[in-house]
Amino acid sequence: MGEHILIVEDDDAIRNSIHEFFTKSYFETFSAPSAEEALEIIKSGTIQIVITDILLPGKDGLQLTSQIKQNYDIDVIVMTGYSENYSYEEAINKGASDLVFKPFRFEELLLRLKRVLKERRLTKERNRILSKLENLAITDGLTKLYNLRHFYHLLEIEIGRCSRYGHPLALLLLDIDNFKVYNDTYGHLEGDKVLVRIGQIIQSCLRTMDSAYRYGGEEFTVILPETTAEEANNVAYRIKTAVEFENFFPEPENVVTVTVSVGVTEYHNKESLSAFIKRADQAMYLSKEKGRNAISFLFAENS
Repeated sequence: MGEHILIVEDDDAIRNSIHEFFTKSYFETFSAPSAEEALEIIKSGTIQIVITDILLPGKDGLQLTSQIKQNYDIDVIVMTGYSENYSYEEAINKGASDLVFKPFRFEELLLRLKRVLKERRLTKERNRILSKLENLAITDGLTKLYNLRHFYHLLEIEIGRCSRYGHPLALLLLDIDNFKVYNDTYGHLEGDKVLVRIGQIIQSCLRTMDSAYRYGGEEFTVILPETTAEEANNVAYRIKTAVEFENFFPEPENVVTVTVSVGVTEYHNKESLSAFIKRADQAMYLSKEKGRNAISFLFAENS
């Protein structure tokens, strides 16, 4: 089957018997007589399931279970011969996936193990799908940048952080110049290629803490935490220049370049999110009025 399991049992005869049974059942099987030795094996990063007795020398099986669940993506099945002393609820509360009472038939333990493995696979698949759906919910399908919904969410968080700690926060708003003409001339498929490439260029000009978004149509926006307007102007210049020097080939042997108009602004304490965005938008339109392929920045009137 390929799964790696670890048997933790201080009774040599029981440990060896379980080890032999699961090895014959096509599992990669490891064993340890104590919790401490088990944790050393777990550090290798190959174990998916631990089957442990509760009574162990030193750290007991429930303590081991708790430590495993806090630090590793591993499922634990707990064994005990003292059914009156330990309850299913207690084991589950420590993080165990199942509790098996001794004496048991190996076939029963195998069935329990297969059930835990099945639930593990289903959980991983569900988490993968949820992660994919979550990513789709915050990502623009074409450019793979964050979408407008996520922009508002993140900008609100950054404004809150800026207000609490007094750190600077800058915003860029970019618009592709004469993009309608490009689309009308070469078609929307070629226009989409421009959008995708400009999204990639913007992303390549940013630091890890910065984030880029497709604002809508041919507009993009960038949130720049810990950044003044003057510093943001340097980022805007990098993006504008990189776009300007990018070549597109909407038709064979027909090289076309595009440009962007950029608006830059810095957050002013206690202003609303909408006022902040509106000022970036106004700055971008100033760049349009300058003749496009330009950068403009506006400060808040009372700053």
